Amino acid sequence: MTIAYFEPLSRAWQRMKQALFNPFNLNKWFIIGFNAFLAGLLDGPHGNGSGNGGGDDLTFRKFLNLPHRGWEWLMDNPGWFIGIVFIIIFLFVLGIVLTWVSSRGKMMFLDNVVHDRAEIAKPWKQYSKEGNSLFVWRFCFGLIVFAFFILMGIIFFTAASALLINDRFTGPLILFIVGWIFLFLLTIIITGYISIFLDSFVVPLMYKDNLTATKAWGRFLSIFNKHPFHFILFGLFVFVLMVGFVIGVIFAGFMTCCIGFILLVIPYIGTVITLPVWYTLRAFSLEYFAQFGTEYNVFPPSESDAASTPA
Repeated sequence: MTIAYFEPLSRAWQRMKQALFNPFNLNKWFIIGFNAFLAGLLDGPHGNGSGNGGGDDLTFRKFLNLPHRGWEWLMDNPGWFIGIVFIIIFLFVLGIVLTWVSSRGKMMFLDNVVHDRAEIAKPWKQYSKEGNSLFVWRFCFGLIVFAFFILMGIIFFTAASALLINDRFTGPLILFIVGWIFLFLLTIIITGYISIFLDSFVVPLMYKDNLTATKAWGRFLSIFNKHPFHFILFGLFVFVLMVGFVIGVIFAGFMTCCIGFILLVIPYIGTVITLPVWYTLRAFSLEYFAQFGTEYNVFPPSESDAASTPA
């Protein structure tokens, strides 16, 4: 089986031009952009701060004591403790709501791309079951990832404190820190790939065959086990595309005297302005997946044939 990368991207680009520029319809842009905005509510790059191992040993000891000192401060300031608890509860509830809305939005945006139409109400209702199933899966997955990172943090602070003997770095401590960093990065990579596979392939399977998230994952894993290299390379290819997109955004922002940056940080408007990118990426994953067989082709036959014809 020959799997291409640039050809599906080219077909996705043609779909985007046909949908958004032939002819240009501002109302269509805002409707599809709204669905794309909902679909990407919780997506996007996440900055990860890194601790600095430099400095004296006492600084590292103080760093390891931060959780204990923070807890003591909260116990000594019950007012702040209650306020922080309420903020955490609010953020938790907000996260649940945004996850639910974005799960429904992913189905809506996918429907717009598959059928080249700008609709909100119809796909919202038609794929409510699939969207809700996607929400439950994402919510459970998010809890598992969150709990795992909390566990990693507890293990790190506990073990590092025990290995920091006489406020000096020891061989076992250095090996532990290196191993922990490796595990942390590996977890980030695995989590990122799961998110990419979910959005790029599992969601389309749910949409096409009206499957629950669990059943769609089962179908995807059956094809993934046969061609793991192709799907791993797909993730790297998407990563490179996103790096190119970020570089382009930075360049455009400086070329417009930072006005572009201001527009892009406005939540909904930023999505509408960059809609061609999100539309192309959404169509690209569908075109790529269709190469593995007709059962993985989400596009209607007539539309697939039309897209494969050079413009």
